[in-house]
Amino acid sequence: MRLAIASGKGGTGKSTVCANLAQSLSETQPVVVVDCDVEEPNLHLFFPAECDEIEVTVANPVVDMSLCQGCGDCGRFCRYGALTVMKGSHTFFPELCHSCNGCAIVCPNDAISMAPRRVGAVRSHRHSPTLTLISGILDEGEVQAPPVIHKAKEMANGTTLTLYDAPPGIACPVIETMEGADYCLLVTESTPFGLHDLELAAGVAEEMGIPAGVLINRSDGHDEEINDFCASRGLPVLMTIPFDRRIASVQNIGGLISLEIPGWDKRFIGLFRSIIHSMEGEL
Repeated sequence: MRLAIASGKGGTGKSTVCANLAQSLSETQPVVVVDCDVEEPNLHLFFPAECDEIEVTVANPVVDMSLCQGCGDCGRFCRYGALTVMKGSHTFFPELCHSCNGCAIVCPNDAISMAPRRVGAVRSHRHSPTLTLISGILDEGEVQAPPVIHKAKEMANGTTLTLYDAPPGIACPVIETMEGADYCLLVTESTPFGLHDLELAAGVAEEMGIPAGVLINRSDGHDEEINDFCASRGLPVLMTIPFDRRIASVQNIGGLISLEIPGWDKRFIGLFRSIIHSMEGEL
């Protein structure tokens, strides 16, 4: 099973929920967690251990000026504006390149080849015999997060239970994270911004055909608007975590309530069971 944990906005507690769920489930079964928030990965703070690292590269065009006749076909083909042909020279913007290889294909003189360029890395470590963390890390200054996310997810292939911690928002990195997921847990909070961005995230899951449910975090007990929205969209509310001083004190020092506060491990296991029931149409 591949479970994506997402939210339409940052700061809802998505990574904290993912970490607690992973820790609780790992008590009884193997779990692989993939930190897909590659611009700011933080799950390693909950699960520290020595890691192995592999680099992630993308293919970028290299122009052989001895073969180039300056026809400009490559520049006209590139819809992203990554390659511009001027008299006697080419200007290339690697951050805009999507590695489609189209410029090399349309070149009539075979003057363009593709060469690898590093954009990030993926780190993998085993926190415990039943819990493995894979973290994607986008290099500073790079903007192409999807290739790093894709590689991190690829390293988790073949595992029975995988949790994807998605980046916030609804842009391309979130789409890449949710691609192939069996279920999406949407983490929100009972605020106007939380409701607005939940609506956006739920729309993405619906458009991608991924069944979804909702977890309300930091609830103050006034969740009527969130509950009404979920009812209108057929989204089950699978769990509510209260706005509680004891919970906040554990999380503020980087702890996990599933370890520090009795009973919360069972609640997160119950959350996973509710997800299974939701997938089977029993909720």
